[in-house]
Amino acid sequence: MFALTNATVYTSQRVLQNHAVLMEGDRIVEVLPTANVPSTYPAVDVGGAHVAPGFVDLQLNGCGGVMFNDAIAPETLDIMHRTNLQSGTTSYLPTLITASDEEMLAAMDLVQQYRQQHPYQVLGLHLEGPYLNPIRKGIHNGDDVRPVDAAMLHKIAQYGRGTVKLVTMAAELAQPDDIQELIEAGIVISMGHSHATYEQAIAMFDAGVSMATHLFNAMTPWQGRSPGVVGAVFHHPKVTAGIIADGHHVHFASIALAKHILGDRLFFVTDATPPVGTNLDSFAIGGQQVFYRDGKCISADGTLGGSALTMIEAVANGVQQAGIPLDEALRMASTYPARAIAMEDELGAIAPGYVANLVVFSDAFQILGVCEAGTYRPAEALNLSSKG
Repeated sequence: MFALTNATVYTSQRVLQNHAVLMEGDRIVEVLPTANVPSTYPAVDVGGAHVAPGFVDLQLNGCGGVMFNDAIAPETLDIMHRTNLQSGTTSYLPTLITASDEEMLAAMDLVQQYRQQHPYQVLGLHLEGPYLNPIRKGIHNGDDVRPVDAAMLHKIAQYGRGTVKLVTMAAELAQPDDIQELIEAGIVISMGHSHATYEQAIAMFDAGVSMATHLFNAMTPWQGRSPGVVGAVFHHPKVTAGIIADGHHVHFASIALAKHILGDRLFFVTDATPPVGTNLDSFAIGGQQVFYRDGKCISADGTLGGSALTMIEAVANGVQQAGIPLDEALRMASTYPARAIAMEDELGAIAPGYVANLVVFSDAFQILGVCEAGTYRPAEALNLSSKG
């Protein structure tokens, strides 16, 4: 057991100055003023830095030089997790983009086994595709994009939410009965890569689709006479949405507008790819070569192929570019994504009984350390660059 002391603590409910977080094992025990820390708790003084819940990323294709689709193996998940820690992300959903049935089954088997040892590192699998609208497939491999397969959905449902947390599909291509089995298994269905009309999107949201994948991207836009998927997300009272705050996928003014409309139903995702945490300047995705230039991942034909965003950068961009208050930007990186996959009772807050996943960072958004399941790792132990 130990205490992080002399911190500005963002609990998800309050901002507390000169406070400490007490931990035992992998859980938080108490949050109290630094002066009141019992002498039995060894102290790690963070010198007035910010301490927030560890970030939760629901859309991560790869990082650290690896792509989940390219190597469905425990080593890939290990590399992704170690790279995540460098930018404050302590929990994530590895995202398998459009792939064959065999690869989908392999990914589900892997995540099911991996989570037995690492339940709060990998929270489950995100299947992004293959049931997408070809008109809005983006960088996904069109050869593998295919119609909704009820038999495969049944297999996914059998694995359950302990293995599969999230499925992105063009829900307008499905019948409500097609997705009901997934919803009853506790798996979140997200509208994405969709060419739905506003009316079609509202109907699927009413049927139980509860999320939108990378808002504004790969979906019908909001127009005056045709509100599209974006308009349906804005209008429906229960739908949550992830957004990529890198300044390339979405204009920061659009992020600010979406935040104004959606409030606590909008959260950050990175949609990250292999260049994150490396010096890679190109990689393959969806059967295409993607080039990393000036912070943007783009194919030869100009299609965005994921991002090179980290979650601490998303938080910084939210504050500095979109005008979101820091405490709210931190909730968008932890509290709200945890809630979107029904894990808000264990992650996304600093409170007694919660998993001791924390991020420590400076006023300049430089990561100073992370606490993962009650184990503290300072920046130098994470091989961090000055980028944070």
